[in-house]
Amino acid sequence: MIKLSVIIVNYNVKFFLEQVLLSVRKASPNLSVEIFVVDNHSVDGSVQMVKEKFAEIILIENNDNTGFAKANNQAIRLAKGEYVLLLNPDTVVEEDTFEKCVAFMDAHADAGALGVKMLDGSGNFLPESKRGFPTPMVAFFKAFGFTKFFPKSKTFAHYYLGNLSPDENHEVEVLAGAFMLLRKKVLDEIGLLDESFFMYGEDIDLSYRVIKAGYKNYYLADTRIIHYKGESTKKGSLNYVRMFYMAMIIFARKHFSQGSASGLIFMLNVAIYFRATLALINRLLNAIAAPALDAIGLYAAMLFFKELWETKVKATEGVSYPPQYIFIIVPAYIIVWLLSIFFSGGYDRNSKPGKIIRGLVIGTLIIAAVYGFLDDSLRFSRGMILLGFVFGVFFLTGWRFIRHYFRFRNFGWGEEFQRKIVIAGSYVEGKRVYQLLNNARINFQHLGFVLPDAESYPNELREEERLGHLNQLTDLVELYRPDEIIFCSKDISSQQIISQMAAIGSKVDYKIVPEESLSVIGSGSKDTNGELYTIDISMEIDLPNNRRNKRLLDVVVCFFLLVTIPFQIIFIKNIFGLIGNLFSVLVGKKTWVGYAGSQFSSLPIIKKGILNSSDGLSKIPSEDALNRLNLLYARNYTSAKDLEIILKAYRNLGR
Repeated sequence: MIKLSVIIVNYNVKFFLEQVLLSVRKASPNLSVEIFVVDNHSVDGSVQMVKEKFAEIILIENNDNTGFAKANNQAIRLAKGEYVLLLNPDTVVEEDTFEKCVAFMDAHADAGALGVKMLDGSGNFLPESKRGFPTPMVAFFKAFGFTKFFPKSKTFAHYYLGNLSPDENHEVEVLAGAFMLLRKKVLDEIGLLDESFFMYGEDIDLSYRVIKAGYKNYYLADTRIIHYKGESTKKGSLNYVRMFYMAMIIFARKHFSQGSASGLIFMLNVAIYFRATLALINRLLNAIAAPALDAIGLYAAMLFFKELWETKVKATEGVSYPPQYIFIIVPAYIIVWLLSIFFSGGYDRNSKPGKIIRGLVIGTLIIAAVYGFLDDSLRFSRGMILLGFVFGVFFLTGWRFIRHYFRFRNFGWGEEFQRKIVIAGSYVEGKRVYQLLNNARINFQHLGFVLPDAESYPNELREEERLGHLNQLTDLVELYRPDEIIFCSKDISSQQIISQMAAIGSKVDYKIVPEESLSVIGSGSKDTNGELYTIDISMEIDLPNNRRNKRLLDVVVCFFLLVTIPFQIIFIKNIFGLIGNLFSVLVGKKTWVGYAGSQFSSLPIIKKGILNSSDGLSKIPSEDALNRLNLLYARNYTSAKDLEIILKAYRNLGR
């Protein structure tokens, strides 16, 4: 008889899925376990990875994204286990997690469902491991921040049951869907997940129905899992805010009396607009903070230069600038400078000083070029333009240097941050990981190797690379101050990894390398998505500046073709197709150059191309050759490559 059915719903998180399946495999040998993966039409190669690496998995492939509840129900209907575990793909379980959970359920006949202690990617406890029902007051305190300010209050923090110790077992009200173990006969009695919940809320609903049927929900602190959080959704997005609170509204309508539900729904709707407004303001401020400060500084400087020019330089000539100079010309200068900096990559995250200076130079050249075509009434001193440029160089780079210094206490702004990394694992696996990091072109300083407790250092390992053993890791962190520890899960158990993370805390970042994997997975915060060093797809086409340059080239080509459309009849095979393609590219539905063939799901997503990476070749390549072409195109992308393909296949722009 099968004891446990593990169900994982996946959507475009291939590398996290690989890691959780490896940990599930290690946690299963002493139990009769069946494992389901329900894939909601991923396009990142998840299905192929499961088929190649996990032959024992029962794989369900959906043709669209059916949502979390519906996908789980598909597997539950097929499950044969006494217990059913709903498990997120962005998790890692300890080797004894399943045995401890099943033993607890066997010993507690009143248990309908069970959750465990969850830690984030920095080893911090996740409060959603245990929760209370979202009554109107509980939801109010959560939505408006009282829970955050009073995290251990029985009243204000009831949403997270903050008064209950996370290190003790408890009977609780709500369990998290990231890890929710249910007795199969209870599911048969209360019904499956409510499919009106697309994402979020179904765990609250299920927990409520378990208690309503006379069973108990338990929180088990005796075992732990890592939950990276948010890999299928972006937690700071407006979509997350809307989906989370709408799920609570569905729950209220379903389970509360009309009077209670009305009050809660009203409050939740207020919360939706409140949180959405905060998210919008936060996003807007983050987006415009640097350009706004640049614009204010440039405008103030141009005003100062104007006064200086009028009172000191041109005072004897009686020269004064008209109002349109300040209200039209100067803002136009600043807009050109800022746009030039933007397209130069100066507003990208961690941009270098050279990109800002390059943007200012390009902007100044554009202003100077346009200057000569202006009417005399709009042509003011070239010296003012030059002064604005010089000030911009010093001010725009200067305040960024100051900001960087106060944040990091060094003057290395613009320099690529070199992470100090410790690799924990066997020497053989550690060297493999070291080579992976080099292949991924990651800028890092390798401090050395930390070996498993029982392993001795090989003779070929240099003395300076011999840091110590795993049982010394806490002391080694204090001594060497690494930025990041990378654990090799082939040699170090999930239980050891989680214990080390909990002991050391968030003073360093952690990543894990699954066995035989080309991905290094981790997350630095409970509030951020899991992150990857995706060694096998380190792609230039996915960089923000290259995506922006690709879009800019698309638009420039569109305008060139529109202006010259009468002449294109001579060159383009299908002029009507060209016209349709022009508008498709302009509105962002297509790009002039995309991938070739149909097998490119593991590559960064781009728009469908009019042309592709194989255009211009003398013969049609094989499918394998197309795959290699796509890989090279994505890995080594430049806008010049797009332009080269467009020129070679110019006649086919109307296809």
